[in-house]
Amino acid sequence: MSDRYARQRVLPQLGEAGQARLAAARVLVVGAGGLGSAVLPYLAAAGIGRLAIIDPDRVEESNLHRQPLYRMSDLGEHKVHAAARALRALNPGVDIDGCALRLDAANAPRRVAGADVVVDCADSFAVTYVLSDACQLAARPLVSASVLGLSGYVGAFCGGGPSYRAVFPELPRAAGSCAASGVLGTAVAVLGSLQAHLVLGLLLRWQPPVLARLMSLDLLTLHVGSFSFAAAPEPDGAALAFIAPVQIASDDIVIDLRSETEAPASPFAGALRLAVEQLEQGERRFPAAARVVLCCRSGVRAWRAARALQRQGHGRLALIALGE
Repeated sequence: MSDRYARQRVLPQLGEAGQARLAAARVLVVGAGGLGSAVLPYLAAAGIGRLAIIDPDRVEESNLHRQPLYRMSDLGEHKVHAAARALRALNPGVDIDGCALRLDAANAPRRVAGADVVVDCADSFAVTYVLSDACQLAARPLVSASVLGLSGYVGAFCGGGPSYRAVFPELPRAAGSCAASGVLGTAVAVLGSLQAHLVLGLLLRWQPPVLARLMSLDLLTLHVGSFSFAAAPEPDGAALAFIAPVQIASDDIVIDLRSETEAPASPFAGALRLAVEQLEQGERRFPAAARVVLCCRSGVRAWRAARALQRQGHGRLALIALGE
């Protein structure tokens, strides 16, 4: 056997059997940005047998301070293609499958079913909840992380443990972004490296298990917190689910919550254009039997609007995050 893995095979927590387990593993990584730039090289270097990568974006120069997987020569190329090339150069023994698409509720179940572990590096509330729902249904573990500024968290959900919804049953009222709030490359690298570490722990079945544990890090004060959420109950009632645009039915009432300044044209013919505040104030009522589909950019306003309609007695709701 090659000595490529000699320094990790000697670990009692890994050994020959553990290395064989990694070589047989299939890991799905959703997002090849900042977190993915740390997750992917470490998983490839460790000898994961098959890495599937999903990301619709192209490499931009503003990415490079926190995404060192890419080079100036990659600008304009799809991230999954540039990432696959870099990972094959790092470890030709790993099978890399890159797909330049946006993960959504329509394609997630099939993608999740083909993986042993799923890694959420997408930096999208909607994608996180879609992945959590799909992983919970398929009994696949989900390693998710989030980082903004100099702080973040990482945890291992589903796969026999509580879902992401059990720990985070509500979205925040407003969503921060790297562009608006800023993010430091080293902070992203720390959280992404921890994601890769949890993936290895899941595949190697470490004891105590890493499943159902969450770590929070403040990388300014160097404070680290950790706790188990193994006993966290799943939320009661019907979940607010994100759907894909192709899952809209002809009799749905579609509400685009973006302003006409933000989005001059809605992609949905006949969509109502309302602000979330109008729905929170009860200015519009809808037939109880109809499904109301609420759309915005990130999913945060759609979630707020859905909660308002639930308080008003409306039960049939779905959400869409349209992205950039």
